[in-house]
Amino acid sequence: MPAAEEASAKTHTQRIGVAATEGTVQSGAFIRELKKINPRTKIFQNACPLLVPIIEEGEQDSEAARLILKKYLAPLIKKRIDTLILGCTHYGIMERQIKAIISKEIAIISEARVVPKKLRDYLKKHPEVEQGISRHGTIKFYTTDLTEKFTKLGSKFFGKKIDAQKIILS
Repeated sequence: MPAAEEASAKTHTQRIGVAATEGTVQSGAFIRELKKINPRTKIFQNACPLLVPIIEEGEQDSEAARLILKKYLAPLIKKRIDTLILGCTHYGIMERQIKAIISKEIAIISEARVVPKKLRDYLKKHPEVEQGISRHGTIKFYTTDLTEKFTKLGSKFFGKKIDAQKIILS
């Protein structure tokens, strides 16, 4: 798990916070992976169920979002963490807002940044895998709910305008 590896490398106090979805927190995935790396690590998790809907509604810069973030981050800050894993790719969208709430001494590990970097490093170490990957592929976006909001948010996530197609599931 790339974010766990990165957090373990960054922490100085072995006190790591995880802000994630309810499913991720309940799975214990970050606890297992962090403990594999260093069994002495203290891990504090907090489920943040409202963040994904806030982001998907494009309300990440709202006052309501700031208040909800403060509520979700407060228990982790009180545990004196020095590293915070954003355990959902959506949460990277709110990294600026999170930085405004937490101490500058707390390192933020965003899966949205770490996973691509780790994949690039892996491919460098395994050129046989990279050789089998086409450099001339196409990117297609499919959704069951094609809306202007989806296209706008998807473009923000992807970093450039996306063209999505609606599919109907039967």
